[in-house]
Amino acid sequence: MAQRGDRHTRTLRYLDLSKRLPDEWRNLGRVLRLEEEELDVISQNNPNDVTERCHQVLVKWDRKFGKPPLDEVDRALRRLGRADLASHVVCTDVADLLARQLKETYRSRCSRVQPIPYIRDKYCSVDQVFTEVGIQYRYGRNDSWKTLNSYCDILTEAKGDSRIQIIEGEPGYGKSTLALQLAYDWCNDVLKSTLGQTDILVVLNLREIGETKSIAEAILKSLLPEDSPITETDVEQLLENRDLKTIILFDSYDEYPDQHSEGNFVAKILEEKILRHTHVVLITRSSCTPAKCAPHTGQIKLTGFDESAREKYVRKAVTKGDEQATRRLLQAFKSNPILRDICQAPLFTVIYAHAAHEEQLFQEISSVTEFFEYILKCFHSHALKKCEFKREQEELKYYAIYHDKLDEVAYELLAGENQQLIRKRNDLIKELGNGLYQACVDTGILIEEEVLDHKYALGNEPYSIQVRFYHKLLCEWFASHHLVKLVKDHASHDPTVNMDPYDLQCLFRFACGLDSNAASKVTQLLKKKKDGYRFAILCALEQRGNGTNIGLDEVRDLMSVTVDIHSWDSRLLQRTTVQLLELASGNEIPIACLHLKGCVSEAVTAGGYILLNSGLHVPPSSTLETIEITQEDLDIPEEKMIELLAYAEECEKLRKMTLKKCLLPLTVPAEQILPSLKTRNIEVLLLSLEELVYHLNLIQGKWVKHGSGTARIGRVDLYSSNMDEHEWRVRELTRASAAGIPIARVCILYCSPVSDQSGSSLALRSSQLSLPILSTLQQLVIYDVDRRMDYTEVIGILSYTAQCTAVKELRLGSYIGSPMQLPDRVQGAEPILSTLRSRNVTD
Repeated sequence: MAQRGDRHTRTLRYLDLSKRLPDEWRNLGRVLRLEEEELDVISQNNPNDVTERCHQVLVKWDRKFGKPPLDEVDRALRRLGRADLASHVVCTDVADLLARQLKETYRSRCSRVQPIPYIRDKYCSVDQVFTEVGIQYRYGRNDSWKTLNSYCDILTEAKGDSRIQIIEGEPGYGKSTLALQLAYDWCNDVLKSTLGQTDILVVLNLREIGETKSIAEAILKSLLPEDSPITETDVEQLLENRDLKTIILFDSYDEYPDQHSEGNFVAKILEEKILRHTHVVLITRSSCTPAKCAPHTGQIKLTGFDESAREKYVRKAVTKGDEQATRRLLQAFKSNPILRDICQAPLFTVIYAHAAHEEQLFQEISSVTEFFEYILKCFHSHALKKCEFKREQEELKYYAIYHDKLDEVAYELLAGENQQLIRKRNDLIKELGNGLYQACVDTGILIEEEVLDHKYALGNEPYSIQVRFYHKLLCEWFASHHLVKLVKDHASHDPTVNMDPYDLQCLFRFACGLDSNAASKVTQLLKKKKDGYRFAILCALEQRGNGTNIGLDEVRDLMSVTVDIHSWDSRLLQRTTVQLLELASGNEIPIACLHLKGCVSEAVTAGGYILLNSGLHVPPSSTLETIEITQEDLDIPEEKMIELLAYAEECEKLRKMTLKKCLLPLTVPAEQILPSLKTRNIEVLLLSLEELVYHLNLIQGKWVKHGSGTARIGRVDLYSSNMDEHEWRVRELTRASAAGIPIARVCILYCSPVSDQSGSSLALRSSQLSLPILSTLQQLVIYDVDRRMDYTEVIGILSYTAQCTAVKELRLGSYIGSPMQLPDRVQGAEPILSTLRSRNVTD
């Protein structure tokens, strides 16, 4: 401990001195007896950082002379005329040292990104490949999802008052890449980043720290160099220091070995049992979020690549200015609904784009199974090119076909109650055999990682090698082969009993695509699961890659009637429905009607798609004939209405769009409505109060009554108990008045309405809304319990009534006496009363 304390003192002293006399680094080195050649090497290694040169001089001296007494540094300072920096000046800022060493670790990790798993010798910096994905956020489970413009706003706008945030995403959606990019931004003071004022950023990959007892231990052993003078006590004190702005980012919670262990330190932090003031961000798969979290935990959802993001990545990291290659790649994505759906996951955009571009091979993909077969061919093809000897090539070819033992291991990893995708290397070699194991490592299917062994014996190597699949979806691919074997062997039990189709969607699709006999049995098992019917159809369609039309008749039947997506549908069911819609469109199957019920995101649209609250998005369909959106208080402002109309224009066969209970603009700028919509004469309908129907005049941009005959609105109530509907009802009353539709009666009950003497609107104080002048209103009723209006309040309401030119009766249940009989002495009453009497308004 004393040695560690001495090391601590030396390191802090060296850091302090390097800041105080950077320009004298070479003279200091000469006085400390370093050779000129050594000083030249230090200069070459740090061409733009004189502070670091000074620091390296002191470190070199320390190592060269075996930790000599610090008095020698004091003597050297005096010889340089800097006695002011002698021993009484000692740096005590451990936070600076911690931040510096963290940044060194992050810089190393951020510079060794492998965008293509099977190309093991190609590294790049994370900022060279990082491309923003779609992001949605909400402050609590009862809030609606909103769209975030940039990942840079995750720690600010998306945080709100939340101290804990959970970022979730599907496999391959760029969760770990996002964590690396945030670390990169902090290390490099990226201007657009919001991490500039952060003193300490801790980025821990939970997959690597199983059996670690505290966060201080995890930081010390997985992020800091072995010779760091910082102690666990130092880390604990810094994390508790409220004067420091600290952010802790936990990555890969879904692969955290201790997530089910009682009282693990991550759970304590999430439940605010420790570090209650620290900003914490946890990244995990959507199907593996923590069961317990502090109240008001913020939620963030990665929604993947849209067309714009795919294009940006292709241009940035793949084609790099080659326009012809860019067009060819983008056309491959756009023309194939299967490929477009799979490549919503950034990982597979990356793999397919690089493979197709470098191999100049644009294979037609007709199923997810075909796509993965193509990807595995790329893995093996590249590995074969690296083989020096024919025997190595033959072994790789053999294991590309025969991998039963790997299939079984993968299945066991996924079929357990608690999925653990990591195995110790020696254990896995015993199960697979050295040949298969080495082939999987050589091709990039399996990844070896050095992790701290918390049970190592003193004197032994403290690190061990753990092995994982490069990605969970590769694990699903091999597990599906074993599932096929089980169902074909007539297993006595349901081999999918512990498998959630939402979490393991690709596994089921692969199994159906690999074998037609297994497909029929797997789909029967799926149909027995909750929300499994549509998913079973989707899985059956995997056989189309084998030249069959299996499943298309069922899709055709499904699309011949209204297809609903409800707010309460599981994410599996929503995603399956969207995928089936795309398949129907790609196969020219007519879609009679798509009805979105309460599931549209507050953002409504983005990138030409309709966004759902679940984070999924519905692309335009060339065969969709009718679309309906029913959602109370879905606010569709003018710019979003224009985007919704643009979506309709992309649906080539669309004849009708119907909107129910939505908050729509009173008019739409006619000049912004696409000319093609006007010529196609698509019906855009709005179902309003009492089943009143409007259609949007696409030439004028105005809502007009739909159909023949007279229209009339009866009674509309604005109760204090139905305030959640006030905005919609006020909007529709305004629309009806503008369209000249008579409104028989509006009853405002227990809402404390008031108006000033101008009477320009009626403020509903309970809901903080205002009812504008309604020129077609015939009767107005206002009643409040335990409220007695004074003369001023009555005059304001009378003034409002006078401007509602069709009103024939006014009832004020909160006023004692007749409002039409106000005393003459009340200032301002006479001209208003005169107007109302001339119209024979009664009370």
